[in-house]
Amino acid sequence: MTQVQEDKIIEILKQCYDPELPVDLWNLGLIYNIQIQEAYDENKSDVNIVMSLTTPGCTMGEQMSNDIKTKLENLDEINQAFVEVTFDPPWNPEMITDEAREKLGIDLSSPQERKEPTVKTEWE
Repeated sequence: MTQVQEDKIIEILKQCYDPELPVDLWNLGLIYNIQIQEAYDENKSDVNIVMSLTTPGCTMGEQMSNDIKTKLENLDEINQAFVEVTFDPPWNPEMITDEAREKLGIDLSSPQERKEPTVKTEWE
């Protein structure tokens, strides 16, 4: 049996976007786990994806998980795709890749590298 390769799945995940942000789910850091296993059809794979959302109140979770499922199942090598949404651990902006940070215009320096501006006050 030839299993689908993880890099091919990641390429598909990079085609799935958060409807509220111009960045794909992979680079947002919303994909927590990819598991590939042999399907009943030995020439195909089943894929399990564990993902999160930017906030627990996000109403687009079902749309995003259906988008992933549909795009993965369109690959010849995939029998079924399953997508689980979790909030453990909760997503945070530090999970965003450098590529996505640049696209969003987020400061790429680490918190230790950033210098807080010095504010002079009258009483100093």
